[in-house]
Amino acid sequence: MSLTQHVYFAISSVGTTADDITQLLGVEPDEVTVRGSLTTSPHTIPFCHCWKVFCREPGLPVDEQIDQVIGRLRPRMEALTNLTTRLATEEGPGGAILQVQRYFNRHDEQPSGSPDDTNLFGWHLDRALVDFLAATGADLDVGEYDMTPSDD
Repeated sequence: MSLTQHVYFAISSVGTTADDITQLLGVEPDEVTVRGSLTTSPHTIPFCHCWKVFCREPGLPVDEQIDQVIGRLRPRMEALTNLTTRLATEEGPGGAILQVQRYFNRHDEQPSGSPDDTNLFGWHLDRALVDFLAATGADLDVGEYDMTPSDD
């Protein structure tokens, strides 16, 4: 069974731009989204600014991908918690998220490993990560998708 996966940490905000987030954290994002960059009428799309730090390293288990992403942010922990606390106060919960996305049997990309090379199927959250998520008020979202073509 093939498996591709990646992990990212994102901060989203209606009012604070990705450039502002970069300035406040002193960490360059891997990807940004600009609020209203696609359209502003009748609805703003995308509805918020988003700042993301990714790990797409093939062959790494999810917990190691998470460690790489969080490792980039930990040196700026005080600025990060100040920002996420402010955003939660001003805009409500949901401004920070740790996203894990895993695609099984996806044939349009190179697999990030195989069970024969590295066991990519199991992963865990250690106390340090749980503490990080709690301190930043971040949600954890895990999406696992079976991409096996249907026989329709």
